[in-house]
Amino acid sequence: MKIGGVTLPSPLALAPMAGVTDLAFRQICRELGAGYTVTEMVSAKALCYQDKKTVPLLRLGEGEHPAAVQLFGSEEESLERAAGRAIELSGCDILDINMGCPVPKICSNGDGSGLARDPEKAARAAAAVVRGAGGTPVTVKMRLGWDRGHLNAVELAKRLEDAGVAALTVHGRTKVQMYSGTADWEGIAAVREAVSIPVIANGDVFSPQDAVKILKRTGCQALMIGRGAFGNPWLFQQCAAALKGEPIPPRPPLAERCDTVVRQIELAAEYKGERIACLEARKHYAWYLKGIPYAGYYKEQISSVSTLEDIYKITKGIKRDLRDPEE
Repeated sequence: MKIGGVTLPSPLALAPMAGVTDLAFRQICRELGAGYTVTEMVSAKALCYQDKKTVPLLRLGEGEHPAAVQLFGSEEESLERAAGRAIELSGCDILDINMGCPVPKICSNGDGSGLARDPEKAARAAAAVVRGAGGTPVTVKMRLGWDRGHLNAVELAKRLEDAGVAALTVHGRTKVQMYSGTADWEGIAAVREAVSIPVIANGDVFSPQDAVKILKRTGCQALMIGRGAFGNPWLFQQCAAALKGEPIPPRPPLAERCDTVVRQIELAAEYKGERIACLEARKHYAWYLKGIPYAGYYKEQISSVSTLEDIYKITKGIKRDLRDPEE
């Protein structure tokens, strides 16, 4: 699949998720089969003001290509300026615009899913990023609409294509649904049929079988995995095998999975400092232990880690005391 002049080496992409898809996690997912990654969302306004906390979000890993930086905002001037700055600072291959975030504090400002309520304004915002990108392909991540009574994804998609957007990622839910209910893959298929640019399917890919089904049901050439990768980056490896019709490899033993999350936390400490990495590790490590019997004691300990030494001590205990029933 191609986005503008950029070829994706795999139909599997990692979704941008604030507070989750930092450089360390993206690196782990790339190693396990994600062919395309996108940064956490970056505020266009903050980037224009050269906010010190914003610039590190643009950092890509060595060899992390093709990759995109995701911008959010709705003011044309700041989006256009931020587009050029994001490319300059990151060296990204693609710029993505967030028109799908359902979080109230984002939508209330008219950003994220808030843009979906005004397709004309959304198209102008996209056109501004296209201008600022100077030839770098621009994509949009969007939802089916604001709620079930306002499913305007097809109209929005057509306007975005006319604005110069090179590809779309469609999450099969509305803003109001947030992450509840079931993703509407037929809604994604309707968008794909309405435009000539590539469409990436997103929503409810939690197993390798889901990967096969979503591409068949939507007719898309690629899919984006979000929550399914929480604590399970091996899902990319499994989905890749399923799409090729090959035997699906099992997840590695629990001890090896623990080694992977420890490495992820160590990478995060290298990139953003031990304190921040350990604070964020509290949720990441707990995700890696999902479904493991009697893990509650260690999850409680994980909820208060503050140093890498804490991580190492807990990991030693997990390897000693816990077993995955699937092993």
